[in-house]
Amino acid sequence: MRRIVIFAAGSRGDIQPCVALGQVLRRRGDEVRLVASARYSPMVVAAGLELAPLTADPTEILESDAGQELLAGGRNPVKFLGGFRRILGPMAERLLAECLDACKGADLILGPTLGFLPRHIGEHLGVPWALIHFQPSQPTGAFPHPFVPRARMFGPWANRASFLAVDQIAWQLSRPFINPWREETLGLRRLPVRGRRADGGPVLACFSPAVVPRPRDWSSNVHLTGYWFLDEPDWEPPRELADFLAAGPAPVYVGFGSMVPKDADMTEMVVRTALRVAGVRGIVQGDPDTSDEHVLAVQDVPHSWLFPRMAAVVHHGGAGTTAAGLRAGAPTVVCPFFGDQPYWGERVASLGAGPAPLPFRALTVPRLAAKIRQAVQDQGLADRADELGRRIRAEDGVGRAQEIIDSLLR
Repeated sequence: MRRIVIFAAGSRGDIQPCVALGQVLRRRGDEVRLVASARYSPMVVAAGLELAPLTADPTEILESDAGQELLAGGRNPVKFLGGFRRILGPMAERLLAECLDACKGADLILGPTLGFLPRHIGEHLGVPWALIHFQPSQPTGAFPHPFVPRARMFGPWANRASFLAVDQIAWQLSRPFINPWREETLGLRRLPVRGRRADGGPVLACFSPAVVPRPRDWSSNVHLTGYWFLDEPDWEPPRELADFLAAGPAPVYVGFGSMVPKDADMTEMVVRTALRVAGVRGIVQGDPDTSDEHVLAVQDVPHSWLFPRMAAVVHHGGAGTTAAGLRAGAPTVVCPFFGDQPYWGERVASLGAGPAPLPFRALTVPRLAAKIRQAVQDQGLADRADELGRRIRAEDGVGRAQEIIDSLLR
């Protein structure tokens, strides 16, 4: 039996794709250990996977003052990566120890680009490793890094340079604790001040070529697999949800996932009022006791079950939530907070599957109501979203990833 360790640090949108992959690997006989916050233990255990818990909780981080500052930073790479440095720096030594301990006995290590942990630990243990990209992170002249959209104005050379610049920012912020760890704990030489990418190392890009067409200048080590979806076919809706869906036309879903707005009560009021102004029924994240005739509040409903039943979906633009909405064929309104979320909002609009994104910081009742009306009334948007959903549903991202993993383990 082979032991595969998957780093899945982050929020639910980062965890679910890794659980989906791990579940398939487990079914075919591999032992899979997921490195993630203890908050997600029920999901990991339900999939038959082993959890190596991290003591950092993403929800608690985002609720903190530093987390709120991070959310307010938009897509500025210095603010975004610097925010992570300020948050994770004080706990870096503990988290690195937890990650290394989780990899004992591993035959393969998979994980995201942040810190290049799979590479460092893989070199230390002498086992194969691969990076997981939830958004385009490999240099290309075809488009800029999701954090640096204006580089597009200066052509292919600037597009490629934007990826290298973001890599350098990330390395300079992580180098003070990564290099001592490499030398003192892993027994590896320090990397140079300018650092270096893990060029040539395998990359599993788990997003759809229908959403991000593969650039011609990506090398063969980059595998664009398609999305990794975690389906829950046996899930049964509570009576309140089933009754609400049956009582009228398809509603609009509004939820911002793990994003924690500073003034949550005001955000809820804006959302509910916008739904009423737009003249649609709604399903929102929240306390079920706050439901009324026109808006049902729910807490934890699988997107794979809910989104195909919606007239449109409104969300923060996280990679996983965006994937679920597009797969469902639902017109999508993205209200991005930070990081790669504005990029996914722009991709949705560029593909014609939804209106232009509405940044969360600009959220008002009239603006949100107008976006919702456009999403539910524009037949062109509906048709393009439906066609894109058909293309995504025809892909087998997890199956493709499994083939690549097999090649790494041979």
